[in-house]
Amino acid sequence: MKEIIRDLAQKKNAIILAHNYQPPEIQEVADLCGDSLELSIKAAKTTADIIVFCGVHFMAETASILCPDKTVLLPNPEAGCPMADMVTPEALTARKKALGNIPVITYVNSSAAVKAVSDICCTSANVIDVVNAQSADEVLMTPDRNLAQYAAGQTDKKIHLWDGFCPFHNNLTPEDVAAARQAHPKAIFMAHPECPPEVLALADTIQSTSGMIRYAKNSTHRQFIIGTEVGLLYPISKANPDKQFFPASEKMLCKDMKKIRLEDIKNSLETLSGEIRVPEHIRKNALGAVQKMIDLA
Repeated sequence: MKEIIRDLAQKKNAIILAHNYQPPEIQEVADLCGDSLELSIKAAKTTADIIVFCGVHFMAETASILCPDKTVLLPNPEAGCPMADMVTPEALTARKKALGNIPVITYVNSSAAVKAVSDICCTSANVIDVVNAQSADEVLMTPDRNLAQYAAGQTDKKIHLWDGFCPFHNNLTPEDVAAARQAHPKAIFMAHPECPPEVLALADTIQSTSGMIRYAKNSTHRQFIIGTEVGLLYPISKANPDKQFFPASEKMLCKDMKKIRLEDIKNSLETLSGEIRVPEHIRKNALGAVQKMIDLA
């Protein structure tokens, strides 16, 4: 199946992207693996005609925002994101107006339509830089309240929260962390900023998924407890074969990230099914918010 997929991708001048949370067999067949935004940015720089995004809906939308001249395919269109669904452009517009039109910083884990009514986007890796780059003293962050509270602790600006969250990150508890530490006393705990504040307070380091991979590579420690979706265990172990990694909790599993199968990729490439194309009037405004973030780098 992997050979068939690679042959199809070559014939159709397609590039296959896989998020760090995708199953191992999906990551193995991909051209690039990583965080959602970095994958879209890298894909935009290639000469590929087709982008096959193995992730969830908002990720494919971001690829469409950055690559309007390419065909973007999501092999299983049912792969969504509960947190992204916790904010709508209508509700966000109303909340911004109620707060006096303060700047809106929107996490990339959001729909294109929500990005389009935002001032700037952020990732879990650059959120503090994005917040501090705003001239206003107050900002509204959406949709992840945990990421917003994490950023609020690193800046003097007042951050208004949106009551959204990632279900599996938000469910990680201090008790889960304590149990993992007891089971692996020599391991250091790395947490994703989508985790609740009481969990982040226990972390030895707070990192994005790609940040965790880099941190582990540069660290002298040999054992790590990973406070994010269990899918990261595959790429982080592959990148650091001489080190050990343990999940903070086995319950941190995103079903949406496991919906794409190799058969879906094959079918998508054969028939160009699952195309995701952001309407131009939404894409232009969403691109403005994404580009402002990229320009800060």
